[in-house]
Amino acid sequence: MSGLVQTEPLLGEPPLLVRGDPYSVVVLLQGYAEPEGVGDAVRADGSVTLVLPQAWGQASSHRESPPEGGGAKTALEEAARGPILVDTGGPWARDTLLGALARQGVAPGDVTLVVGTHGHSDHIGNLGLFPRAALLVSHDFCLPGGRYFPHGLGEERPLRLGPGLEVWATPGHGGQRDVSVVVAGTVLGTVVVAGDVFERSGDEDSWQALSEDPVAQERSRKRVLGTADVVVPGHGAPFRVVREAPQPPN
Repeated sequence: MSGLVQTEPLLGEPPLLVRGDPYSVVVLLQGYAEPEGVGDAVRADGSVTLVLPQAWGQASSHRESPPEGGGAKTALEEAARGPILVDTGGPWARDTLLGALARQGVAPGDVTLVVGTHGHSDHIGNLGLFPRAALLVSHDFCLPGGRYFPHGLGEERPLRLGPGLEVWATPGHGGQRDVSVVVAGTVLGTVVVAGDVFERSGDEDSWQALSEDPVAQERSRKRVLGTADVVVPGHGAPFRVVREAPQPPN
C-alpha cells in the first residue's frame, strides 16, 4: 500500500448498511477464502452486496416493463430504479442469500438488476434466482428473455446507472472484462463494490497469484483506491481507504 494511502477495517458484521442518497449500500454476505485440508484446496465464496435506491420501498409493488425503444443507456437506467444486486455468491449459498434478501424486505422478483463483477462461480452462481432482472455480467448486458445490448463500457468510459451510480471496467483478476460498481453520496463517501480487484484488505502479497492480468489489475487497484472511501472486496470484510496528506519537504 502506498505511504499516502492506507486501509483500515470497517467495523460491523453483515448485513452492513451504509445509508446514502439517492442509493444506500447493504453488504449482505461477506466473502471468504480459507485453506482447507491438505494441499492447495481453498473453501471460498464471494461477497454479495445490495444497492437500494432511496425511492424504492417495500410498499412499491409496481414494476414497469423494460422500454422497447432506446438502447443500453435507457435500459440500464430503467433497471437501476429498483434493488440492484452486485454478485450472487455460489450456488451452495442459495438459501443463505435468499434469507439475507428477505431480511431486507427484498424478494428475488423485486431485484431489477444483477451485476456480476466477473464470471467465476463463487460470484455468479445464483443468477437463476433472478429471471425477471436485467443482467450485467462482466461486459454482457441483457434484459429478461435474453435481449442483449451493446454499451461501450471501457476503462475511460463508465456506464452511468443513475446519479452517483456507475459501473466501471476494472480488468485484471478474471481477464479484461471485470467490472466494479461505484456508489457516491453515502454517509461514508464513495463505496466501490470491487469484486476480486481486491481479495481483501491487506492482500498486497497475494492478489497477483490469482490474477489473469496483474498489470491491468494493478492499474484497476490504483484507480479504485484513488476514488473510494470504502471498498467492498471479493473475499473479506469491507475496508476504509484513508488518504494521508503529503508532508511538505523539509
